[in-house]
Parts: sequence; C-alpha cells; structure tokens
Amino acid sequence: MEKTFIFAGFGGQGMLLIGKFMAMSCMLDGKHVSWLPSYGPEMRGGTANCSVIVSDEPVASPLVDKADVIVAMNRPSLDKFEEHVKPGGVLVINSSIIDRKAVRDDITVVYCDANGIAEQVGNPKGANVAILGAVMAKANVTSLDSMMEAIRIELGEKKARFLEGNKKALQAGMDACK
Repeated sequence: MEKTFIFAGFGGQGMLLIGKFMAMSCMLDGKHVSWLPSYGPEMRGGTANCSVIVSDEPVASPLVDKADVIVAMNRPSLDKFEEHVKPGGVLVINSSIIDRKAVRDDITVVYCDANGIAEQVGNPKGANVAILGAVMAKANVTSLDSMMEAIRIELGEKKARFLEGNKKALQAGMDACK
C-alpha cells in the first residue's frame, strides 16, 4: 500500500502542520512515511504546500507529482494542483473561501466548509484540522486514535492548550464529509 498526499494553501493556513500530523500519525501506525515541505520566501500569505507519502515499504523518493489525495485550501492551490490528482483520486476543496468548482470528472471531489466547521466548534484557527478530518473520512490510511496522538505530539507542551480545539475540529471535519 502506498498513498500520496499534497496539502496546499497560503502560508499561515497550516498546510505544513497538517502534513506533519498525517506523517506522524502514520508513523505511529508503523508505516513508512515521507514529509516534504515547499514554500515561498514569504512567511504568511505566500504559497505553502507539502507532500506526504505513506507506505508499507520504505519510501524511495519524497517527490510527489501525481497524488492520491490533494487538499486545496485556497483558489491558487486549486488552480495549480487540480491536474495533479491521480485519476480516481480525491480532491478536497476548502469551499469556505474557494469560489469555483473542480473541473475534473475522473476524481472524487469533496467540498469542505473548513472555516465554517472550525467556527462552529469554537476553534476559528482550526480550519486546517477540519479539512484534515475530511481527508481522513475519504482516505483510510490512519486511525482517529493515532491522529489524535500525532496532534498531541506535534503540538508539544508549548501548544498543548490548542489540543482540545483541534480534536473538535478534526472530528467535526470527519463527520461533515463522511
């Protein structure tokens, strides 16, 4: 088994972080993983994406051109990465801020109101984790328990206060996109 992911958005939307969450969660499940960030020179507002590979075998190369699952958190990311979803793959679109529909008909498209979900659970900065929940609902690569543990590990003690809000956003994203 090998699954490839691309998480893409503006810098500051947490795409690199949810990529780390996915990689850590799958590592906790005993899988081989690769996490490769890519971002522009700007800190916030520039482009940011990462690729994650999850496999039962060692990962030979961290590069992903065509992915099984792509998250587009903003319009420029959708425009850039829609064509990179493998036929039969999944494209998860943040419908809160993206004003167009996908044009492909050979993939599964999930429209996730990530910002709205995050607001509803009282975690307005948790849109990234809400959309990660949508990914988990459509790509069965890790368990909810492993993901919750991965979030706890990656947040660390300094950011432990955000754990509960992220758990709520993750679960709500999963529930909304099942």
